Amino acid sequence: MYDKAPDHSTISQLRRRKLNGTDIFRKIFERILAVCLKNGLVDGKLVLTDSTHVKANASKKSEIKVQIEKEAAAYWERLDRHEQKEREKLETEGKIKPKKLRLKQPKIALKTVSTTDPDAGRLNRPGKPEGMHYLDHQSIDAKNGIIIDVAVTAGNVTDCVPYLDRIEHMEKNIDIEAVAVDSGYDTSLIHKELEDRSITIFTPEKAVSDNSKTEFRREDFLYNEADDTFTCPGSAVLKLKQLQRNESTITREYRTAPRDCKFCPQREKCLAPSQKCRRIQVNIFEEIVKEHHARDGSPEYEAALKKRAIWSEGTFAAQKRAHNLKQLYRRGLEAAEAHCLLSATALNLKRLVKCMG
Repeated sequence: MYDKAPDHSTISQLRRRKLNGTDIFRKIFERILAVCLKNGLVDGKLVLTDSTHVKANASKKSEIKVQIEKEAAAYWERLDRHEQKEREKLETEGKIKPKKLRLKQPKIALKTVSTTDPDAGRLNRPGKPEGMHYLDHQSIDAKNGIIIDVAVTAGNVTDCVPYLDRIEHMEKNIDIEAVAVDSGYDTSLIHKELEDRSITIFTPEKAVSDNSKTEFRREDFLYNEADDTFTCPGSAVLKLKQLQRNESTITREYRTAPRDCKFCPQREKCLAPSQKCRRIQVNIFEEIVKEHHARDGSPEYEAALKKRAIWSEGTFAAQKRAHNLKQLYRRGLEAAEAHCLLSATALNLKRLVKCMG
């Protein structure tokens, strides 16, 4: 404690020569977390997750647009497995026609990257600063505000993508009973996976814009559970035709026969001029999502979201004010993760000392 502080270049050269390519900062974080667990400061009854942007060390002048091949994240691989399971079930029951498996073509996308820090991602969210950033995803135990997990991604990665992998990682040491997250995590896959793990989720329902210009909505169609069909206001039947998949959802698609809609007197209320038949898409995890959102507005829901706002947003504010989380000085994902881990470790040490008296 009383020795002369080493020169700043000694520390920076040590990190560059000895610590690059190691997980030493992750081990330090986990060592402090283990002390918190041993002393009962973490109980897993409510885990709060959010992300914050950290400015990358990359100027706007370094940004260029390039074509890249999209990589399949673990999130979408999970969705692939659920799609395959649902497809096999419906094909076995004879509800949809077997689909020939085709070799997936790589998806090419135009992406803005930095020539000085290619690992960073361009942040483009309402109310957030534009430019090259990283996202620091943190999970906090609500008992004492101890940070129990840190993961870092590029700034253009959506919050839901790394979430399920981090839940799996945390459950190696902690039994999680409930989680509270913002609407960015309100995806059907997250609801399904947490249901399978018996984890209660509290999250505001994500707003969905209805771009339909027709008068009849889905609620105007009667669902017949016995034969898995819908009946429209004009008495035509919508049968299950196929399983649809996009980047974030898997839906069953029900359709009428075009001849049923061709001369229907209510056609203008039901179809756009370019449509030949009415379609209804139903998310395969819809019932689970509805069951979870039935808790919205309850005392437990309000208390959980209040704790998320206090601990998650308050923790990020404290780190940005006093623990160097505003911006990065080094470049690359590895350096960004080390930076965020050190910031979280410093705050955990302060909260550990405070809790232990």
